[in-house]
Amino acid sequence: MFDYGELRHLLLLLIRDKPSHGYELIKDIEERFGGSYSPSPGVIYPTLTWLNDMGYADVTETTGGRKSYTITEAGQSFLEANGPVGEALLGRLGGGADGDSRNGPPLPILRAMENLKFALRLRLKDGEASRETIAAMAAVLDEATRKLETLE
Repeated sequence: MFDYGELRHLLLLLIRDKPSHGYELIKDIEERFGGSYSPSPGVIYPTLTWLNDMGYADVTETTGGRKSYTITEAGQSFLEANGPVGEALLGRLGGGADGDSRNGPPLPILRAMENLKFALRLRLKDGEASRETIAAMAAVLDEATRKLETLE
């Protein structure tokens, strides 16, 4: 969903506007993508740790054991030095409700892609799918690919 380093930049932009914990950031990003994309905790938390390690974000533990992240002066300087990246990211997140996104697939396509990935993970999560089921799933995906290739 993001090019190298863009998620770091986005998280800094978000915590600059409002100190937040990881779950709040996940929900904020999901909301900005109209529900079509939600970053996993496995992506968000290591990125927040990296921002803290680099001195771009400070962490404070709140009640309930959650960690709240705030931007530091070094993080603010980083954002100022990379201003165009932030503007491009915010522009991409600002796609309208009609699914118009300037730098990537329209939101309805992103939503459908995420739904497909989720459905596949559910069917394959325990590794118990039979060869027949796997072959049938592959056939469905191959047929969808053929149909997409012939759309005008």
